[in-house]
Amino acid sequence: MVEGRDLGASGPKLRYGLIGGGAGSFIAAVHRAGIDMTRAADIVAGCFSRDAEKNREMGEKLGIAEDRVYPSYADMAKAEAARPDGIDFVVITTPNATHYEISKAFLEAGIHVACDKPLCFEVEEGLDLERTARAKNLLFMVTYVYTGYPLARHARELIRSGALGDIRVVIAEYAQDWLADEVDSKQGVWRTDPKQSGISCCVGDIGTHIENMVHFVTGLEIDKISATLSTFVKGRALDDNALITLKYKNGAVGHYWPSQVATGRENGLGFRIFGTEGSLEWYQEKPAEMRYVKKGQPPVTLTCGGPNLSPAALRWTRMPSGHPEGLFAAWANIYEAFCNSIKNNMDGKPQDEFEIFPTALDGARGVKFVHDCVRSSKSDSAWVDGTAPVV
Repeated sequence: MVEGRDLGASGPKLRYGLIGGGAGSFIAAVHRAGIDMTRAADIVAGCFSRDAEKNREMGEKLGIAEDRVYPSYADMAKAEAARPDGIDFVVITTPNATHYEISKAFLEAGIHVACDKPLCFEVEEGLDLERTARAKNLLFMVTYVYTGYPLARHARELIRSGALGDIRVVIAEYAQDWLADEVDSKQGVWRTDPKQSGISCCVGDIGTHIENMVHFVTGLEIDKISATLSTFVKGRALDDNALITLKYKNGAVGHYWPSQVATGRENGLGFRIFGTEGSLEWYQEKPAEMRYVKKGQPPVTLTCGGPNLSPAALRWTRMPSGHPEGLFAAWANIYEAFCNSIKNNMDGKPQDEFEIFPTALDGARGVKFVHDCVRSSKSDSAWVDGTAPVV
């Protein structure tokens, strides 16, 4: 049995600000909870809503000084950059259409950025954010949160060690049913609106999580993509289901299924990875268990905090074995890695090998993936070049 670990930052706390996250926001509260678990940073500023009264109310609710509740992100970036006690990083939780311009403004102001996915609308925008962050020696995290699970990190280390041999087949899915019918919730409306979500709903919203997770775990590079995007709900402007076939540059093949109309499925992100020497199977809804089969041997169930896990997994295990670690812990893990890396950046120290998090380049990969899927689908599922962008 592995004892619980007192994760959480030590030393002076960082200061952060939040863009978005007004009344009715789901994801901003999750960001805040994850950061709170790290003990690494306090929220001290924000621009939560374009509605002045709602903006003021949220600032008051979070205990933020009145003069640090800003009417716009531009005002906030300028003012916080000028303060001796200004924010160290900003968290962006607004709809997709605004990610690029807000991220760019804070980078230009010399402030580290954490941004929701998908990162932006265009690949070049994502690459520009990566280049800008590098040029200014700033860190940029795209919150692909599921990579924060300890067993996802163990899968990465197993594959990197050669335990599965050469990867041959990848099957991954992310199935939900919350958009199986017409919706009028705030979350549903903006995600299905091309003006706010861009060229895709389903692939952009959850298909990018599949792409990021598979790349994070396997390191495989996509060669070609054939995709069929469907819109099943009448009157909807964007896709709500996709079937995606892939060829990887190492010769492996894959199939991704993101769906938001999969009746009876809640938040079913998972993968099955098959190599010449073994296989792995993991599902986000049961994140503390992973099925591992070494060729010629019986299946083994690996557990979070259990024996024989890699240092990369144990580094981020917060609870003793047998105590399920949930989504908030995954959020805390990526934010703790981000905050610790910011502190090392400030001190001129190198980044710790275990403190990894998705970057703007990962975000640009996701944007390219979305464009490739849409392009293939519009061409009767023709194969298209799926090569990832590089800076």
